[in-house]
Amino acid sequence: MELWVTEYQTPFLGLTCKVKATLRNEKTPFQHLAVVDTEQFGKMLLLDGMVMTTESDEYVYHEMITQIALNSHPHPENVLIIGGGDGGALREVVRHPKVKKGTLVEIDDRVVQAARDFFPDLACSFDDAKADVVIDDGVKFVQEHENFFDVILVDSTEPVGPAVELFSANFYRNVYNALKEDGILVVQSESPFYNKDVIQMAFKGIKSIFPITKLYLASIPTYPSGLWSFTVGSKKYDPEVVNYVRDDAELKYYSAEVHKAAFKLPPFVKKIIAGDE
Repeated sequence: MELWVTEYQTPFLGLTCKVKATLRNEKTPFQHLAVVDTEQFGKMLLLDGMVMTTESDEYVYHEMITQIALNSHPHPENVLIIGGGDGGALREVVRHPKVKKGTLVEIDDRVVQAARDFFPDLACSFDDAKADVVIDDGVKFVQEHENFFDVILVDSTEPVGPAVELFSANFYRNVYNALKEDGILVVQSESPFYNKDVIQMAFKGIKSIFPITKLYLASIPTYPSGLWSFTVGSKKYDPEVVNYVRDDAELKYYSAEVHKAAFKLPPFVKKIIAGDE
């Protein structure tokens, strides 16, 4: 019997993958968690039916949510990741030579455990000497740390369930306060094809607080539409300017050229962030 898993990306469209094995299927205190081994993308982590990461293309998302800010900020020594319990963003952070400490705050410890059990290439970051993994509410955590971080990355699911508050203007204000005077925020802000409202919500909320707000794009095959957006809020530095690039062979998607090109937006995306679409 063939088994298939489907993520319904819109009410009318789904991504369906043939499954070799179901490795985990559980209801955590916060969400439904599943890990399946697929023919096309290798192991896949799903939360509430949405694809969070796969072995095949995880590097695109994790490099692009981290490297833009890490290479725009001249001294990203203290970095906070909110969400990202799979460990991929933390892996990129702690590998960066200028980072002294990477703190991961994940609300659901079962996500961290699933990464340890099934995604060793991501979970390797948890035991790094630079890493601190905290099981806590990220919204509360930023309220307790004022003028503390150089870079904050919000690696969340879309704004449903426990992630809703991570897209609020009040949260962005607390993040602003948790950053040092030259800090940078990056949030994942969904697909410009399917989630215009999320992009506008994130961009408008961040722009109302940060003096510099920009959006950039990356191509991620397993995320809805394959075209994904990230929104940057910066207190001082232009995120389009590359101040440093991690020089190693482990980077598969990000480069200085990609950094600059990612901010070159198609006209329809410019209309979305301008509120005209």
